Amino acid sequence: MNEFALIDRFFNRGAQDPAVRTGIGDDGAVVVPSPGCDLVVAVDMLVEGRHFLAAAAPVTLGHKTLAVNLSDMAAMGARPRWALLALALPDCDEHWLADFTRGLFTLADRFDVTLIGGDTTRGPRNFCLTIVGEVPAGAALTRAGARPGDDIYVSGSLGDAALALAVLEGRAALGAADFALARARLDTPEPRVALGERLRGVATAAIDISDGLTGDLQHILDRSGMGATIDVALIPRSAPLAALCERAGRDLALACLLAGGDDYELCFMAAPTSRDVVAAIARDLDVPLTRIGCVSTGSGLVVRDERGAPLATLPRSFDHFS
Repeated sequence: MNEFALIDRFFNRGAQDPAVRTGIGDDGAVVVPSPGCDLVVAVDMLVEGRHFLAAAAPVTLGHKTLAVNLSDMAAMGARPRWALLALALPDCDEHWLADFTRGLFTLADRFDVTLIGGDTTRGPRNFCLTIVGEVPAGAALTRAGARPGDDIYVSGSLGDAALALAVLEGRAALGAADFALARARLDTPEPRVALGERLRGVATAAIDISDGLTGDLQHILDRSGMGATIDVALIPRSAPLAALCERAGRDLALACLLAGGDDYELCFMAAPTSRDVVAAIARDLDVPLTRIGCVSTGSGLVVRDERGAPLATLPRSFDHFS
């Protein structure tokens, strides 16, 4: 099977979205944005050995390749619309490709995302997806709007993806049921797209937690010119991670909670006057939204332990070049 037959068989699904005038099969895609909307564009790359293990199931890789980009749309308050996928593959394994595209398109169909183009080449497994979304003009969430006194929230719970990776690498142990739940958080994260859209006009700043809470929160503080204080005791966590906090694995648990990465939850700020609105959003979407601290003047991030004392050192969030 040559490159073009591969694209046509596994990735070309024909016209699905009337806003796509020209899709897969041409030198470029032509799309029609919705009136009154700004376009939001993001790109992410997943590289074998860096972002996923060589033995990772292709169906989960297809899901995650799109999910991490959908999470960026959520952080911007955008509705995802179109995607372009560039991928390198070591060979043309038809069974592998069928599973990969099943994971990719199952998630794409859930969020009405149309694949409109891309590229393929032979090489070590590498998936680079560009996503385009829409947001009402001027309404995009950014990292730059946090204000003194704002509450700091996170969605869902944190640390399970990093805990699963620790088990896979032999740095921790979990029972089969607990590991299955943590592994699902690592392999098939749930992007908070609906939450991001509901936070437009409510959140003052937002980011998705991909590299770890403290590192990603610091990005907001840097862009906003603010400081912040958060409390470890308030950070939501699963029962296995909570149990680890109470045992000899507290250092690992703290690293998972504060700097583990791969959570793909949202961290956002909102004024204290918006607490009832945030609570209503949490109920409507059935997504836990937990207040973990507040924004302050000055600079720097203070993380207080369970006794209220500042942690002297913080676990280091992920950085490809550190």
